[in-house]
Amino acid sequence: MPDPQRLLNTVRRAAAEFRATPGRRGHLVELADADEVLAAGDLHGNFDNFRKLIALADLGKQPRRHLVLQEVVHGDRRYPGGGDTSHRCLDLLAALKCQYPRQVHFLLGNHELAQRTGRAIAKNDEDLNRLFLEGVLHAYGDRADDVLAAYWEMLDAVPLAVRTANRVFLCHSLPPPRALDAFDPAVLQRDRFDEADLAPGGAVRGLLWGRDTTADNAAAFLGKVDADLLITGHVPCDHGFEVANPRQLILDSLGSPAACCLFPTDRPLTIDDLAARVRLL
Repeated sequence: MPDPQRLLNTVRRAAAEFRATPGRRGHLVELADADEVLAAGDLHGNFDNFRKLIALADLGKQPRRHLVLQEVVHGDRRYPGGGDTSHRCLDLLAALKCQYPRQVHFLLGNHELAQRTGRAIAKNDEDLNRLFLEGVLHAYGDRADDVLAAYWEMLDAVPLAVRTANRVFLCHSLPPPRALDAFDPAVLQRDRFDEADLAPGGAVRGLLWGRDTTADNAAAFLGKVDADLLITGHVPCDHGFEVANPRQLILDSLGSPAACCLFPTDRPLTIDDLAARVRLL
């Protein structure tokens, strides 16, 4: 494990770098200096797949390539005696953002939102929030509260969405139809969110939790956010990815196969173009 004080410095610096990302307006990042994007799906504590994505991105040798990651907390890997190890992915994310502040982006997911706000989330009858906290305590002992505070500072700073110059919109999910009519895309450009935005029925929560991937819902959402194509995570995919409808590609980077998509940003694309650029880790 990294030295707690060194980790605190890294995570706090990463939070500042997320807020200072070029092209950022509120919680939306407009990519203007990218030739291509490597987009990933949910990772949920899979440290090995995270490292494979970093190697594939090769950001040091590809200065105009950007890496878009999402949902790293709440996995099924445990420390001896209990506790979720997925916080290590937050540690790696922070270090990566500090190393490549212009090129690395992380999209807030529903699991990060649940952990940050303390709203219950479970899988297989396990309290995922509790397991995450136990993992941080296992790793950092009496500095755990300080590390958690730094994590929250970073999660408050990460964007909700990225939009490319060729009108591809990347976010964790999209609001369900019952919430989409009331969804105001201006929420993406807010620097801070109200409690109502994050609570059930709120705009941010709806954006992160929705699972309606029908063509009509995706098209209506894209009309609201002024984009042509949508890349999301959130939905598990048996083959690592799924073309959900003529406008939406879903990526899942958790298991095996795990998928990502490396696509250009300097030309118009179709959903078939995106699907053809999916890579399996």
